[in-house]
Amino acid sequence: MEPAFLQLYDTASLYFRAFFGLPGSLRAADGQPVNAVRGLLDFMARFITEYRPTHAAACWDNSWRPAWRVELVPSYKAHRVLAGDVEVVPDELNSQVPLILGVLDALGIAVVGADGYEADDVIGTLASTASGPVDVVTGDRDLFQLVDDDRQIRVLSVVKGVRNHERVTDAVLRERYGITGAGYADFATLRGDASDGLPGVSGVGEKTAARLIADYGDLDGVLAAASAGRLSPALTARLAAGIDYLAGAREVVRVCRDIDLGVSLDDLRLPTKPARPEVFAELAELLNLGGAADRIVTALALNA
Repeated sequence: MEPAFLQLYDTASLYFRAFFGLPGSLRAADGQPVNAVRGLLDFMARFITEYRPTHAAACWDNSWRPAWRVELVPSYKAHRVLAGDVEVVPDELNSQVPLILGVLDALGIAVVGADGYEADDVIGTLASTASGPVDVVTGDRDLFQLVDDDRQIRVLSVVKGVRNHERVTDAVLRERYGITGAGYADFATLRGDASDGLPGVSGVGEKTAARLIADYGDLDGVLAAASAGRLSPALTARLAAGIDYLAGAREVVRVCRDIDLGVSLDDLRLPTKPARPEVFAELAELLNLGGAADRIVTALALNA
């Protein structure tokens, strides 16, 4: 029997991209915007059709800014927060999230989340515990840390668009940064990520961070080299100044790989047709899903 081929969707990353990439004029019969719904279905249909996974999961942010990450680094995603620790999301997108959940449920595509964790952690756990090849579909570079050529885990990165998506492997990371997926989280910790409110170590940019991880293997190796006097005085001073930040940020950047998701591989098997065809047909009509509905149904049928 062929091993399961798992496709994992960083769902919010994809529906945000759909919302901002497709016209707001795409509306349901009642005037409700549906561009994020239609775009997400088309994205899924494209990746299912091109790569033919046997299993898939729409990974969900049950907590988009977990308290334990904020405790470690208070600036984590702080710039995206409204009063009450609510994420800044356009109303016209926020109203589509329940519709997305309803459509995925009618299709029978598994939605997997865990309280207190982000979709990245769900993806990290499912990818790390999979027995066969895994493709992670995302616009988030942080998930490059999961790339592992030996275990056939790669990222299908939509940073440059879904049509122009990139297949990110260890070979790609090695050519770009001089490191592999195994070193990416510590590299990202040193470099920082302004989009997540992670400043990085002051004075350590992307090239320096990559070189340090390439030379010394991981953050522990970099700090040991600094302690042993193998780095320049200026770089040693920068690392010393950022030591408190590094202690927390390292755990914030690393995705969890062992959370209890309460699902088995069988729960993630892609259906060959909508699980609730009448409900899906009704939603497709009410939401004016048009060709997007046809394309996802056609894509699922490829596994029949």
